[in-house]
Amino acid sequence: QVQLVESGGRLVQAGGSLRLSCAASGRTFSSYTMGWFRQAPGKEREFVIAITWSGSTTYYADSVKGRFTISRDNAKNTVYLQMNSLKPEDTAVYYCAAKTNQAMGVSSARLYDYWGQGTQVTVSS
Repeated sequence: QVQLVESGGRLVQAGGSLRLSCAASGRTFSSYTMGWFRQAPGKEREFVIAITWSGSTTYYADSVKGRFTISRDNAKNTVYLQMNSLKPEDTAVYYCAAKTNQAMGVSSARLYDYWGQGTQVTVSS
């Protein structure tokens, strides 16, 4: 069983920065691909970014390339989402997710086995 707890969401002005954290339980955190998804009101949950177990490979949605980065500290069982140059359209609930299986791909929510409760990010114009 893996428990994920996100933190760091808040109200921020457009152009600002924010860093989200996701703390994970479980002794095998370092073997999981970790991802961030977001869901805006009235929209489906969408892939944002992901990082492989070693941190050597990252994947980005086109909408966040050049603005968002993901990193992980396996010693602290924590994954981070650094968001820069925020836009109002980045407003959403952001979810951390763990992919514990070996299925191909990282951008489909169905590939992830565990989810956090989400943290609200609001970007004002």
